[in-house]
Amino acid sequence: MNKTLNTARIIIKALAAGSMIIGVAGCSGHDGAQSDTQADKFTLLTNWYAQAEHGGFYQAQAEGLYKKAGLNVNIRMGGPQINPSQLLAAGKAQCAITNDDISTMSAIQQGVPITIVATSFQRVPLALIAHSDVTDFNQLKTRTILLAEDARQAIWPWLQKDKGFNKTQTRPYTFNVQPFMASDQVAQQGYVTSEPYAIQQAGGKFKVFPLGQEGYPSYGNVISCRNEVIKQHPQQVEAFIHASMQGMKDYLANPAQGNALIQKANPNMSSGQLAYGISQLKKTGLVEGGDAATQGIGVITPQRLQASWNLAKEVGLVKANTDVSLNQVYTTKFIDQHPVLP
Repeated sequence: MNKTLNTARIIIKALAAGSMIIGVAGCSGHDGAQSDTQADKFTLLTNWYAQAEHGGFYQAQAEGLYKKAGLNVNIRMGGPQINPSQLLAAGKAQCAITNDDISTMSAIQQGVPITIVATSFQRVPLALIAHSDVTDFNQLKTRTILLAEDARQAIWPWLQKDKGFNKTQTRPYTFNVQPFMASDQVAQQGYVTSEPYAIQQAGGKFKVFPLGQEGYPSYGNVISCRNEVIKQHPQQVEAFIHASMQGMKDYLANPAQGNALIQKANPNMSSGQLAYGISQLKKTGLVEGGDAATQGIGVITPQRLQASWNLAKEVGLVKANTDVSLNQVYTTKFIDQHPVLP
């Protein structure tokens, strides 16, 4: 059976994802680089197995950008049973990709001691994917929608409130495209960079509705760091963010080095899937579009975060009477220091 029938986001289940640590792959010959013993150890926890969506971090690693910045960076892969915010709070990493800003705001309001410092994507890469006979977003109200648990918590309340979807429509999404292929009455969640490729390889015809284009305000794949690290080692956070943003720019320009490390970390990630993911990152402007075009890759703005905060309160993910203020959940001081323009 063709492996691509399973979405590329279910990969190497046999691996203990939480324990997979990939070390810095930089040569000591880089000008200004420090040895691993001299550099500050720094761990990034991602929100999934290694893939194109994380390419900028692997690119920065491969090019030696972290080492040049004085950091000995490890990338620790996430997975379907990994909660980056909780592991970050437990001290397992300095920073993590904590999915979208709304779910991260909710975690912070519940007492998780982390702060949003930048974003990977200017919009969520999440979309609803329907069969090709669905030509309008409103037609999805007549379909069964397959959603994972995190999407049920953050995105489904918005779809009900703002778009008029029915709470009885949803069924669990298991990160497998077979249920979608089996019924034309089923739609499913998916990253624009990933699941459409799996469906395409399986011979399916589909229509993709990116949620960011439908009005969902959240940033995607935000980067959050432990408050303790931000307070005690701000120079490390700044160095990590700047090198990562440069890595994202370089990855879109020439991804070969980043892809090599991705496939080393995740051998089941095909070259075809990587190529598709990169093409969609470029086409959709997730990395370099929006405010990033003029203010720098990874930028977050108070106005955008206010929109996410308002929605989080409206759907009950942040309590209306919370003691936590919006200003306590993010900081722009690191991403604004040295903008990396596309």
